[in-house]
Amino acid sequence: MNMFNRSHRHAALFIGALLLSACLAARADDIQDANKLFKQGQHAQALSKVDGYLSSKPKDAQARFLKGLIFTEQGKANDAIKIFSTLTEDYPELPEPYNNLAVLYASQGQYDKAKQSLEMAIRTHPSYATAHENLGDIYAKMASQAYDRALQLDRSNATTQTKLAMIQDLFASRSKAPATARGTPNIAVANAPESVKPESAKPETVKPGPDASKPASAEKGGAPSPATNNSDEVLKTVNAWAAAWSSKNVQKYLSFYAGDFRTPGGENRASWAATREERIKKPKTISVGISNASVSFGDSNHATVKFRQSYRASHLKTSGSKTLLMVKSGGNWLIQEERAK
Repeated sequence: MNMFNRSHRHAALFIGALLLSACLAARADDIQDANKLFKQGQHAQALSKVDGYLSSKPKDAQARFLKGLIFTEQGKANDAIKIFSTLTEDYPELPEPYNNLAVLYASQGQYDKAKQSLEMAIRTHPSYATAHENLGDIYAKMASQAYDRALQLDRSNATTQTKLAMIQDLFASRSKAPATARGTPNIAVANAPESVKPESAKPETVKPGPDASKPASAEKGGAPSPATNNSDEVLKTVNAWAAAWSSKNVQKYLSFYAGDFRTPGGENRASWAATREERIKKPKTISVGISNASVSFGDSNHATVKFRQSYRASHLKTSGSKTLLMVKSGGNWLIQEERAK
């Protein structure tokens, strides 16, 4: 009788697991369907799908971002601003919500707020090209307004007239981007981010290993090449990355990843970031140690760092080889790809 009951319980658990898997798959299909509907211009249907998805996963960054895009296309700027604002609070490491906030602020003529949002996007990811271009357009729009005010005070100022005409010609000659907010100085909306854890010990200092890159000129006593000098910069960045990880500073940790970081398996950036945040926050303590580091350069802006990484947390202890592909952007070295063995 007991055996009979146990077999029925196991069967019930198995069926429950199947139902849960089917439910999760259905939810994933919902967000994919919502994306398709949005791209087809069926905004009301897409919004219905997104709301259904968010009812079970209210914190999902991708779904919330898509909802913000839908509101933007529906002309509901204030609703979209609210969505993107809360995303910047919950996921400050993502640059896309800041960018789209800027688009909406610009559509309302709030160029100071737009500028501040774009500066935050760039601070989060210095290699985010869309934000840099948009910031340039905002500066140009603000300059246009300033020149226009100057002309109102002095219509005879030929220099100001020329400068204003140049900016007006710039915006007139630019081809219209496929995704721009109404009334903005042609600044681009970002698509969904690809945009998603002993008292904290300090990580070991990164020291160049025996394979560290040494150009021939340095070995012979000549002046070190720029690549040699950059080795210290690269290793300093890797040290800071490991320190942020060890101190469980999620925002700083994620800021070391480039805007075009290649996530493992091509995972959505927002989902990857959310997973990393969860894994960093979960253990009580984390200590990341790095040893035997070596640096090689593809060119002055691309470096490969190989090292031995030890990871120790309150629930896990591992070690292994790791490779970071680094790119220099805006004077900072950032992680473009991460490989572990």
